[in-house]
Amino acid sequence: MGRRMCCCLTVLILIPLLLLGCGFQEARDQIRSAERSFADLKAAGGEKLTPYEYCSAEAYLGMSKMFFDKAQYKSSLEFVGRSKSASTAGIAEVQKKK
Repeated sequence: MGRRMCCCLTVLILIPLLLLGCGFQEARDQIRSAERSFADLKAAGGEKLTPYEYCSAEAYLGMSKMFFDKAQYKSSLEFVGRSKSASTAGIAEVQKKK
């Protein structure tokens, strides 16, 4: 009975840790992607041509990083998605204006 209990406890402890690792990896990859999108917007002149989208993308990216640092990966992913959307919208607007 003691051995079975140890196995069950080990499994119950390992599953959340493995799932936590998956959230970490996905959030980190998405933040890197959003940073590239934001850099593209910045390089395209988004700060002057589309200030709303630029500021939104920057603020959402900052919030995403803050939640990531607190290991709140679900919230981090929500804000990183908003940042990428704002960057994409900003790039589209810059291209329309050029």
